Amino acid sequence: MVDDVFLLGGELPVRRLGLGTGGLVGPGYWGPRGSRAEALALLLTAVERGVTLIDTADNYGPDLAEELIAEALHPYGERLVVATKGGVVRTGPDRWHVAGRPEQLRAMCEASLRRLRVESIGLYQLHRFDPEVPLAEQLGALAELRSEGKIRHIGLDTVTAEQLRQALELVPVAAVQNPYNLMDRSSAEVLALCEARGIAFLPYHPLGSGALTRESAAAVTAVAAEHRAGPGQIALAWLLHRSPVLCPTPGTGSLAHLAENLDAATVRLTPRELAVLDALGG
Repeated sequence: MVDDVFLLGGELPVRRLGLGTGGLVGPGYWGPRGSRAEALALLLTAVERGVTLIDTADNYGPDLAEELIAEALHPYGERLVVATKGGVVRTGPDRWHVAGRPEQLRAMCEASLRRLRVESIGLYQLHRFDPEVPLAEQLGALAELRSEGKIRHIGLDTVTAEQLRQALELVPVAAVQNPYNLMDRSSAEVLALCEARGIAFLPYHPLGSGALTRESAAAVTAVAAEHRAGPGQIALAWLLHRSPVLCPTPGTGSLAHLAENLDAATVRLTPRELAVLDALGG
C-alpha cells in the first residue's frame, strides 16, 4: 500500500504528489509563460484536486511564480504548504549566480514573505550552497529566521550526501531537492540518508525534463499500457512506490497535463512491474 501523505519535519502533513511552479514561467525561468489567467486557473485547480504542497522559488520569473501563487490562493487553506527557495539571483534566461551571505538570505526570505503575503514560510530551501560563504553562516542565517518564526522548516536543494550530513550537524533539515527519476538514480545515497532521517526528498525533473513522457523505455510503455496510463504517469507512480519519503512536485503550465500528473497517484504498480522499472536504473 502506498502512503499518500508525508509528515514534513515530522509534523506537517502534505500530500506526497504536489505541484512545481517552474512551468508557470517562461523558458529559462524568465518572464511569463502563457496568460496570467491560465496560470491562476492551474494553481486553483491543483488545490481543488487536493494538492497540499506547492514548490516554488523566488528566482522563478524572477518573483513571478510567488506572486501568482499569492494572487491565486491567498488566503491559504490550513492544509496548504507553500515551499519556496532563496540563495540564487537570476539575471536572465538560464543565467543565475549563488548569493549565500547571511544578509542576502535574510533579505530574500523577507521578500518572499511579502510576495506570498505570509508571516511564516512552511518550507524555506537554500537553493544552492554558496562556495564563497561558510556553510555554518548560510545555515545559521536560516536558523535565525526559523527561531524568529519566519521559517517553519529548512530545506536544501542540490546537495551531496556528505553535504547533507554536514548540514544536519548544524540545523534540522526537513527536505532535500535533488535530481531523481526512473532513469537518473545519481542521488541514491542522498535518498537513503533521507529515508534514515525521515527527511522529505523532492525529486526535481521527476519526468526527466519531459523525456520520460516521450521516448521512454519500451518497458515503461508496456507497463503504461497495462494501466491505460501514459509513460509520465508511470514514472510518477514509480517514484511514489519507490520510497515513502519521495514527494514529487512535477511542474506544468497545462491543465490537461496537470490532471494527468495528479491521476498518477491512483496508479498501483504490481511487484513484477516495480521490478521491471527498478531495473531501468542500471
